[in-house]
Amino acid sequence: MHLTFLGTCAGAPSLHRNVTSIALTFSPKGETWLFDCGEATQHQFMRTALKPGRLEKIFITHLHGDHIFGLPGLLTSRSMSSIVTPLTIYGPKGLKTFIDTALQISGSWVDFPLTIVEVEPGIVDENDEFRVIAQPLDHAITCFGYRVEQKDLPGRLDQDLLKADDIPAGVWLQHLKRGKDVRLPDGRELSAQRYLGPGKKGKVVTLLGDTAPCENAILLAQDADILVHEATLEAAMAEKANGRGHSTTAQAAEIAQRAQVKKLIATHFSSRYRHHDMPRLLAECRAVFTNTEFAEDFMVVEI
Repeated sequence: MHLTFLGTCAGAPSLHRNVTSIALTFSPKGETWLFDCGEATQHQFMRTALKPGRLEKIFITHLHGDHIFGLPGLLTSRSMSSIVTPLTIYGPKGLKTFIDTALQISGSWVDFPLTIVEVEPGIVDENDEFRVIAQPLDHAITCFGYRVEQKDLPGRLDQDLLKADDIPAGVWLQHLKRGKDVRLPDGRELSAQRYLGPGKKGKVVTLLGDTAPCENAILLAQDADILVHEATLEAAMAEKANGRGHSTTAQAAEIAQRAQVKKLIATHFSSRYRHHDMPRLLAECRAVFTNTEFAEDFMVVEI
């Protein structure tokens, strides 16, 4: 898995940063989930190795423009590119109205199966490999953070033991690898536990929307491998940041520290800050939580 930051600015874009969007991509096929879709996200997408046809899900944190104004263009361009694979979009109540209205009044349409899910707190998506959990945050409007949990990976099959037990090749090996007991055509019953090595703990990635410091941020981030947290303003501007439902550099680091995450990636920086300001702001984070990085547009992070 890896994260690609497509936009790292808050509110309005700057010359060097676009507004918010983050892609989470899974190997080896390159399936991609997008978290937020600010204005010009599709332009940013085209400047990366990401494949539009591999985009499967979009998770919207909230309905402020810098997080959703890129959706109508992305959806219609996807249709014009003859991409017919299904797409599911998750987000707060009102998301469906926004998308339907934007398409209707612009005379646009989509030629692929589109599902819009207006989420409630709790598990919003789950399959055999991943679970996505949403919880509300502290912002000016309804805003969700998302915790992506990779389920524990099964251990490797012990090939020497399989050979010693004279287990032939067949579809049952895939069942054993998934931890399922099987019955062979010759009547023998095999326990997956006998042939599987130690499992591997799955990764956890937490991507928070805009938020002032809150307990749900800690809940979503607890023990995460990577926490992506907004850091809109510098530490000295906490009152202004919190009054608008945002966090400072130091507050993002405090959340990372309290949640005992392995790594913090701060993003969503006010456009007031220039390149020369960033080392000072990064130092504010690292004074609280050492393993902090600042996101930049097109930065790729391996998980």
